[in-house]
Amino acid sequence: MEPSVHEPKAPFCFGDRSSSDVVVRLRTQEGRDEWLYCHSDILIQNSKYFSDRLSDKWPTCQILDSRNCVEVHCQDTDFDFHVSILRLFYDSIERLADDAWHNVRNALGILRVAVELECPEIVSACVNYLEAVPWEESEEEEILRTIPGMGQQALPILSRLEPVNHSAVTAIFISAVRFATSSPPPSMNDLKSTAQEQLEYMLTEDDDDPLPIPTDEIKSEVRECMKRLLDRFNGLLESLLCEAQESMQLFHSYLSDLSWVCQILTKLEIMRELVISWTEASDKVVKLIQLASESDEIVIKTRLKAIEVASKVLETIGYGSVILPTSKRLHAVQVWLPFVRATRPLIDAFLSNNEDSAELKIDGEMWQSLESTFVSIILALPSGDQAEILNEWLKSSHAQYPDLTEAFEVWCYRSKVAKRRLAVLGDKERTTGAF
Repeated sequence: MEPSVHEPKAPFCFGDRSSSDVVVRLRTQEGRDEWLYCHSDILIQNSKYFSDRLSDKWPTCQILDSRNCVEVHCQDTDFDFHVSILRLFYDSIERLADDAWHNVRNALGILRVAVELECPEIVSACVNYLEAVPWEESEEEEILRTIPGMGQQALPILSRLEPVNHSAVTAIFISAVRFATSSPPPSMNDLKSTAQEQLEYMLTEDDDDPLPIPTDEIKSEVRECMKRLLDRFNGLLESLLCEAQESMQLFHSYLSDLSWVCQILTKLEIMRELVISWTEASDKVVKLIQLASESDEIVIKTRLKAIEVASKVLETIGYGSVILPTSKRLHAVQVWLPFVRATRPLIDAFLSNNEDSAELKIDGEMWQSLESTFVSIILALPSGDQAEILNEWLKSSHAQYPDLTEAFEVWCYRSKVAKRRLAVLGDKERTTGAF
């Protein structure tokens, strides 16, 4: 009866030259060459590769003391892993399932060699270890490069990386949206921020498609969450207007939530409800902030958050993603243009004295984008309304920002050539029209 791989292997010791009947000569292209004294019974029991090499079907060379020699060529990076595997042949099965691997990189290297040498017991133990332990990011990348080429036996390692089915993605996305738009206790604010960040990441189109498919179910749930948030926001707005500005910190928190909601709604292309609600509330938002002291840090931060929300809403209006009547578009400009014009110098001045205030260090692209949005909205208004806005801008001491030069140049050109361009109209249209 042939010996079992589970039988004790104590009678032999790795490297014991006196009892060895085979030498494994390990060589690399870099010139590394080592003779390892082993035992044919151990090699055959644990490796099909060595079993074949030591069979009558494979030529071997005899060396001193009539020992067989099996020559193994390997990469220099795998040399130590080959030695480790030969040592493991002499260990018990219990040790293979315990602490033989040391760390992920070592286990991965041993697994790679164990697959090449066809060592099923070690392959199984390595797979069990790698499937169970945590990985660092660099280790995960190495596993992704290595495991797919090892065949079915190693695939359980990748189970944690397999795509999740759509229903599971939808369920966790909806739960995250509900939490991200809730009002948890202060101790859970970090978790809420994490939920918001991950939801935004899930919907980002980069090298990979957005994680959730934006189904009607998802859009409906996001709308409901947004409505609940807006209801709380409007209720707070009315309350704060009655109580002056004693709870500006809470107001800032709600504006932060709305700023994040804008990111999600934009990605899902369902901004309309928020645009309408924000446009209607704009007068109250600006009035509340203007009641507070301009020098308080929380007021400065609240101004910035209000501008972040307004920039997304105005961008949606300016580029026609949501169509509003002329009167509402004009009103949006009349409310937010002066507010933005007055707020940027306040933020710049605050930053000059508080350079460590990371929350106020915003990307210059936001200011540029907001400026372009104002130009787009203004140029879509009736020419008379454009004239009033531009006249106000030219008289302002803050005409540098937002810079409406482009809108002014277009208005001048349109006004100058208007009669000629409209000459194709009949006399009645020319004499009764706005021009």
